[in-house]
Amino acid sequence: MSTEPKIQERRSYIRMDTVLPVQFRLVSPDGKEFLSDWRQGFTNNVGKGGICLQINKIDPLLARQIKDSGAMLALEIEIPFIPGSPVSAQARVAWFQDGADDKGRCLAGLRYVSIEEEGRDRILRFARAKQMFLPAVMTVVIVLGAVLGINGYFNFRLVKGNKLLVKQLIKVIQESNVARERLKLISRDTEGAQLKIGDLESRIKSLEQERTMLEAAMNQEKSESGKKIEEYNSRIAALSRQKDSLQKQVSSAQQQKTAVTRELERLDREKSALTEVNFHKMYRWLAVHQNPHTGLVMSFEGDADMSDQAFIYDQSLAAQVYTHAGDAERARIILEFFADKAKRENGLFFNAYYVNDGNPSEYLVHSGPNVWVGIAAVQYAHKTKDSRFMPLAEELARALMSLQSQDSDGGIRGGPAFSWYSTEHNLDAYAFFNMLFVLTGNPRYAEARDKIFKWLLLHSYDKQDVPVTRGKGDSTIATDTYAWSIAAIGPAKLKEAGMDPDEIMEFAEKQCGVNVSYPRPDGKTVAVKGFDFAPQRHLARGGVVSTEWTAQMITSFKIMAEYYRQAGDLEKSGKYRIRAEEYLGQLCNMIICSPSPSGQGEGCLPYASADFVDTGHGWRSPKGESTGCVSGTVYTIFAYYGYNPLEIK
Repeated sequence: MSTEPKIQERRSYIRMDTVLPVQFRLVSPDGKEFLSDWRQGFTNNVGKGGICLQINKIDPLLARQIKDSGAMLALEIEIPFIPGSPVSAQARVAWFQDGADDKGRCLAGLRYVSIEEEGRDRILRFARAKQMFLPAVMTVVIVLGAVLGINGYFNFRLVKGNKLLVKQLIKVIQESNVARERLKLISRDTEGAQLKIGDLESRIKSLEQERTMLEAAMNQEKSESGKKIEEYNSRIAALSRQKDSLQKQVSSAQQQKTAVTRELERLDREKSALTEVNFHKMYRWLAVHQNPHTGLVMSFEGDADMSDQAFIYDQSLAAQVYTHAGDAERARIILEFFADKAKRENGLFFNAYYVNDGNPSEYLVHSGPNVWVGIAAVQYAHKTKDSRFMPLAEELARALMSLQSQDSDGGIRGGPAFSWYSTEHNLDAYAFFNMLFVLTGNPRYAEARDKIFKWLLLHSYDKQDVPVTRGKGDSTIATDTYAWSIAAIGPAKLKEAGMDPDEIMEFAEKQCGVNVSYPRPDGKTVAVKGFDFAPQRHLARGGVVSTEWTAQMITSFKIMAEYYRQAGDLEKSGKYRIRAEEYLGQLCNMIICSPSPSGQGEGCLPYASADFVDTGHGWRSPKGESTGCVSGTVYTIFAYYGYNPLEIK
């Protein structure tokens, strides 16, 4: 943007320097539709015709929208020390200067479209009074103190509002669960009563038949038959009374069922609306924790020992959720870190880097996390049609295929310095090579993919008692290998290979499904049904719900539902869909509020229902009952929107 139009526009008004807190949001050109959430800014100066708005932090997408000529903003301008509500106005963007100083602050020149005359006068009176009557130093101190106080107040209100949204969702989920259980109980009682009615009707019919036979014989044994007929009449009458009583119970139960069904429908509508809002807040939690310099997102918020850690698997998930949400700019800066800045070893990335400076924080190189970086690059190319990171994906593919060439069975071991083989890593690689083949058509990727599948059949799907093993020569049960078998390979191909996808899902649910009591950070304890990292009976700690692995299972339930829908088996499809929705509702019970000031109470999920416990796979869950984690939060968002990261769609 040239400077001359800005200078001309700035000279259109006589302005007076002053600082006032401003809330603003983008509105449609006609001023009737809100296009963004409220954001915080400050007046750089004010005048009769408009204001210069200073914005300290701004989303790149919102910045681009504001830059557009004619963009309209709704304003709420706070005036410290002067009684009255904030001054409301609508203004059009006259000019916009991005990164106006070395701190990245932005300036926007706004021309009022509508503002009440009284409100304009209040602003100007405050500005003139400050200029004329208060010493300069005292003015700065007082106004800055007011700004800090108001900003703190706004932050307090925002945190309080976010916590209230989570609290409301949990309350509705609990009420919905109670109503659903009551509906099941009423249905059971109704079915039982109807069975009894059927039995009574059968007995009445039998007695009536016997009575008819006796009536036919009355001429021969009149006296004796009369007594027996009276006895039958008495028994029939008693049974009829029982039947009438049961029919009244059934009628009453049907009325209760109708009332509970209506209440459940209302709760489900309320839950749906609250869930949508809370999932938007979860996305915001991910966005506010992205470092502006490195592009990395901290993997865990709340565990002091891991506060500056960014595991590359989590960065792949964050990049994909940004891409899926249409926030390509956020995804781009993550992928730019890997393409241009991150240190490598033998063409592969280290498992983790420091968020603030981008240096390696864990000097281990594992195959699986590197595959996920490649998956994020491919999904970005597919969704945005921007192929700038495809070279990164193909570089990683070559390094992984080099490892694959060292195995006679075509598998990929845990990393260049490791001899073990993981089913999870090879499922990741199968999906990655398949995605590359779909996008590029290069037969080398199809060949690498097919070798992986043969390896899986040979080493992961080779046990009779365990449908999916954790790795080569390792029969340990790991829940994610069950979910990812469905997500990476798909039900159809598994069936073609002689595998039973229904058995895979049923086995995981039977072996790793758990019911736990989750002590929420707000002091309440809720019941949660989900999936453990491993079979509960194998671990002394008891059951623990993994948010990430439960969300992965939800995604797989949805995949199975869609598979059977397309196959025309609507009954089976419906059962899988119901299970997916049930487990998703259970996970919503575990949504917590960000514990940090920067998080402003936005929603997120913990890594597990208990902190610092053994997962059964060589690591522990993070410390802290309020520790939010990227993987659990992102995968739950994936599950909610039905997004499968292991598939190009």
